[in-house]
Amino acid sequence: MNILISSAGRRVSLVRAFQKEAKKIDAGIKVFASDASPILSAACQIADDYFKVPLLSTPDYIDVLLEECTKRNIKIIIPTIDTELTLLAKKKELLEKNGIIPSICDVGLIEKCRDKRLIHDFFRAFKVQVAQEYSKEEYSLPMFLKPWDGSRSVDTFLIYEEKDITEYHLAHEKLMFLEYLDHSIYTEYTCDLYYGRDNELKCVVPRKRILVRDGEVNKGVTENNALVPYIKKRLNKVEGAVGCLTAQFFLHKDGSKIYGIEINPRFGGGYPLSYLAGANFPRWILQEYFLNEKIPPQFDCWESNLLMLRYDNEVLVHAYKD
Repeated sequence: MNILISSAGRRVSLVRAFQKEAKKIDAGIKVFASDASPILSAACQIADDYFKVPLLSTPDYIDVLLEECTKRNIKIIIPTIDTELTLLAKKKELLEKNGIIPSICDVGLIEKCRDKRLIHDFFRAFKVQVAQEYSKEEYSLPMFLKPWDGSRSVDTFLIYEEKDITEYHLAHEKLMFLEYLDHSIYTEYTCDLYYGRDNELKCVVPRKRILVRDGEVNKGVTENNALVPYIKKRLNKVEGAVGCLTAQFFLHKDGSKIYGIEINPRFGGGYPLSYLAGANFPRWILQEYFLNEKIPPQFDCWESNLLMLRYDNEVLVHAYKD
């Protein structure tokens, strides 16, 4: 039984984590990677093997994915990008009928996470405070603007003065006008959450975002702080939540207030820090899906104050032809 990291791109550390944990269970397990341009994907080159898939927008994507997974005895799919989540979730039943399990949340939860307006409603339902939403006619400055379906911090704006608001902002139908949470008062954290197949929360690892590059954490540190009990209390069971979810929170520097920002229902680019700190999500996925074992509830044995400093590295492909 083998594993697929789909839309692998640059996820070298994630591929290596699954390779390491898989070999502990069975030396014969292979970790495959797929991508629309696998030759140019560092993660595909590091994987045990890889295959090419069409773009997600093409009608035959699922047919090709199903055929390639069946051919390679792939039993688990680990998705890594937002745009594939809804598609895989909608085809979950078809995949499972063919013996392939996508480690993915239910489509209803994914759609809430993909729409930042709906995720505000989700947080409120769990008694998690969110930034105030303004209309385009009535707002308070400073404020933060972002598209309700955005990612990687694309098309976001910090508005301090009235003159900074342009026709583009007012005409942009997807832009949300939001209360600004001052970074001198609040610290931003990305929290890696693991939910078992029973939809119950097993682990919370807050990571402080020290430096972000292209929407992904470049320097970060784990912190066992007020977010851990706060999230455990409010998000202990979430219907449809499975595997790794990456949630953003703002924590007041005196610990008095916490705001929920957004949730990405997949492995985030900074998850390798949580893995190296001891939060072994790949191992738990293998235990649940390959070994049919239950994982320990409320796992807290991970290293706090572990600093991660990322740098660029090289993956060489010999005899490359375009």
